[in-house]
Amino acid sequence: MDGGVSLTSRTSLYAASGLNLSMEYLATSDADIQAMVMISSNNDANGVLLYPDGEPRFRMIYLNGGSATNHGNSLGETGRNRIRTFYANGGGYSGSCAGAFIASISYMSSGIYTPYLHIWPGRTAQPSIPDTYTGHFIPTDSPLLNYYDFGNDYYIANVYHNYGPYARENLDYPAGTEVLLRYDYPAGVMHQKPSCWAYTADAFSGRLVVIGSHPEAVSSGERYDLMRAILRYVLDRPGAVNIKADLVNGATRVMDQETSQNNPGHTMIGDLQLHHFRLVIPEGVATLEIHLVGEAGYDFQLNATPGEPAFSAVAAFSSSGSGADHTLSIDHPQAGEWFVAVKAENTVQTTGTTWGSVYYGPLAVLNGLPYSITTTWSDPSGVADGRALPPAQSLGQNYPNPFNGSTDIPFVLNSESTIKLTLINDRGQAVKELANGTWAAGQHQVQVKVPGLASGIYYYTLERPRKVTETHKLLLLK
Repeated sequence: MDGGVSLTSRTSLYAASGLNLSMEYLATSDADIQAMVMISSNNDANGVLLYPDGEPRFRMIYLNGGSATNHGNSLGETGRNRIRTFYANGGGYSGSCAGAFIASISYMSSGIYTPYLHIWPGRTAQPSIPDTYTGHFIPTDSPLLNYYDFGNDYYIANVYHNYGPYARENLDYPAGTEVLLRYDYPAGVMHQKPSCWAYTADAFSGRLVVIGSHPEAVSSGERYDLMRAILRYVLDRPGAVNIKADLVNGATRVMDQETSQNNPGHTMIGDLQLHHFRLVIPEGVATLEIHLVGEAGYDFQLNATPGEPAFSAVAAFSSSGSGADHTLSIDHPQAGEWFVAVKAENTVQTTGTTWGSVYYGPLAVLNGLPYSITTTWSDPSGVADGRALPPAQSLGQNYPNPFNGSTDIPFVLNSESTIKLTLINDRGQAVKELANGTWAAGQHQVQVKVPGLASGIYYYTLERPRKVTETHKLLLLK
């Protein structure tokens, strides 16, 4: 929960407690402390929101009310990019009043750039209505009704309001925006305007749910249920699993790079994080062996299962417990697609202070733990010696992301391969061919410059023989 510079410095959230959620908070007006938490520190190069590879470390972030412009300025472009990356890679977002403002697109006010986040690509308006209470109409199709009935009258009364925004439906209104509530305030311009709305950018991003009023300070009744329903709708968003790479017979995948090296496909694993991999097992394999070697002195978990990502709850094979060396030996594995997951079991401990949650314990896990994973399989007939698989590769996440001007796309080839790297828009149309031809085995990086493209979400795909394709998302901001 962000209660940083120019925001309400709240240290508890009734709705989160009521849902039995664990929560960490930032509650400070000190810009240096905020930067240490949100941007980077010696123990945490990515800030608390992100794992070393840029994946979200929390399920959601909630922004308190206050001044969106001042808070955005205090974060700086690096801090704002931390939140953008968090959301773009699957983290949920919610906020009240200023938290709704700052999620929207930037605009020029009296010639001054407004430092907003762009994660809801629409515009808000700020009615001059301070220190009052408003009603909210609940549309009959509002997803919030899936959680509570709110008295079965499609109405929530007396929610505190203090200059909060509404969503503008007549200007740059993003397709896919869901109106969850509308204001009941006949005396003002915001009457019947969207007061609470939701948005999901694409299959990879988290869900955004924001509200212009303030239900967060109430501990009972319909307003309390409203805040709980908002959090639940954010959290109920199913996320896409990011597959790090294809594992290849006899090859060792090394995950030992730091955040600063900008190669998420080989970056170390964070505390309680899972890294997912894929492999394809041919017919007739006698034994599949998966060997994990992690940083000594820490605990790891290794899972494998056919057909779906190998989360602990569904994994057919698992090795966990103390230690960093784990092996799975699977006799006669079924042919086809398998998934492997590696989890770092260690994490930091937290304690609350007046300005926020403070970490202690094994702080090294915040910058990541190195490990390697090796897959081998054998067959007496020699059929399944790995040559049935296409050449392995790993397409990395571009950096910086979001970007303005240029960004670098890393990829790794385990053997010489003919590849095509293409930039496509959110409608699936090819925008620019970035690379095409035969590339040698090894690590590669392609710089992308797209001066003529508009701001927005794009994708890049790396194609190789046998119709194997990897795709990642990038965000262009101007």
